[in-house]
Amino acid sequence: MSSVKSPCVSICALDHDDICIGCFRTGQEISYWGRMSDAEKQAVMLKVGEREQASFNHNPATMDRTTS
Repeated sequence: MSSVKSPCVSICALDHDDICIGCFRTGQEISYWGRMSDAEKQAVMLKVGEREQASFNHNPATMDRTTS
């Protein structure tokens, strides 16, 4: 049994970048999760944290704005 818990929150929808809006894994990471070693899962979890943090720093309302 794996000691790395899945980040799944049962909100399964991939965005245009193939990232789940619920758990921040890629479609491939989700598909392979059950076959990954704990080390591979831990590496994915690091990426998940980075993606989640980046999503909170993303503010589309202020992007590409020009000042008058």
